[in-house]
Amino acid sequence: MTYTDEVEELVVPAIEISQGKKGKIYSFAIDGKLLPDFTTISRVKRDETASITGYQRPEISSHVTEIRKYLESEDALLPNALVVAFNPEVTFDKLDESNSSSFGSVGNLVIPIDKTRDDNVKPGWVVDGQQRVAAIREADLERFNVCVIAFITENLDEQREQFILVNETKPLPSLLIDELLPSTDTQLPTRLSRRVLPNRLVERLNSDADSPLRGMIKTQTSPDGIITAGPLVTSLIGNITNGSLYTFRDPETGNGDVEKMLTVLKRYWQAVKTTFEPAWGLPPRLSRLMHGTGVRSMHFLMDEILSLHENIETVTVKQFEKELALIKDKCHWTTGTWKFPNGEVRKWNEIQNIGKDRDMVTRFIVREYHKARK
Repeated sequence: MTYTDEVEELVVPAIEISQGKKGKIYSFAIDGKLLPDFTTISRVKRDETASITGYQRPEISSHVTEIRKYLESEDALLPNALVVAFNPEVTFDKLDESNSSSFGSVGNLVIPIDKTRDDNVKPGWVVDGQQRVAAIREADLERFNVCVIAFITENLDEQREQFILVNETKPLPSLLIDELLPSTDTQLPTRLSRRVLPNRLVERLNSDADSPLRGMIKTQTSPDGIITAGPLVTSLIGNITNGSLYTFRDPETGNGDVEKMLTVLKRYWQAVKTTFEPAWGLPPRLSRLMHGTGVRSMHFLMDEILSLHENIETVTVKQFEKELALIKDKCHWTTGTWKFPNGEVRKWNEIQNIGKDRDMVTRFIVREYHKARK
């Protein structure tokens, strides 16, 4: 890319690609540090007539910080293209026709640069990627090259339409993302990195020959499982961050001693299987033990049980069974009625996987457990 001498312009090699009957898009690479020189963000707001203008939400500082930290790491890779809308001030100069094909033409995008301009009159608007642009801007890096897909228009409605279409694309299923995390060693955003270790445990619990949960956890590659992985992952995050498994965790790295964690988990779930055998292995519609509420409450109870033991590695299956027997008759996973201290009475199959029911069942089980131990 070059700046011309006569006029302050940025000349960027690009490919012009025809789409549909009249549409054209432009693909090019550029140092992301240069983007603020010629692009701005069209913030969503209402004008003096209360009509909506713009389309972008405000920057999310926590998200920008996470991306910035990732970009500053050694192996940073940002393959997703940014989407930019240009006004007609930006032009495309096609090179020799011999460089053209049915797919597109090679040439140069000519972008006017005037750093004294107000943001609202710069020639480009970021349609998709504002958090990435902000992170690159703030990153402690000399440069960071990015891919850009651009289109030329002076129509705000077309910009807004593209923004909605880009951001309404169906996201990857959470089950797929979770299943991919254990095999990912690179630095990840905090919201994903905290799920890596729990998903490694789920992977092993679902595959180890000596696991009582083998083949029972529903994942992208194990669709016939009966226990949805999500509640199990969420429960394990709690066990690891401030529960019984914290002692095996490395707070610095977020990693942990997987083998020791698995030893405790396998023994505990074996005891759950034995204690509540009639409710074990049934689909959630027939057994609330295999349901999100049952899974979450059992993991909270595990923390309570292990808090009474100095060395949790030595707790055996038989010891877990002895503790679980204290609340066995109070749990109604497949038949009967739950009678809660607040006077609420619920049939076993009226318990749903919602926050209120999870909290109510968990508090009841923990309360009954401690009452029985007195």
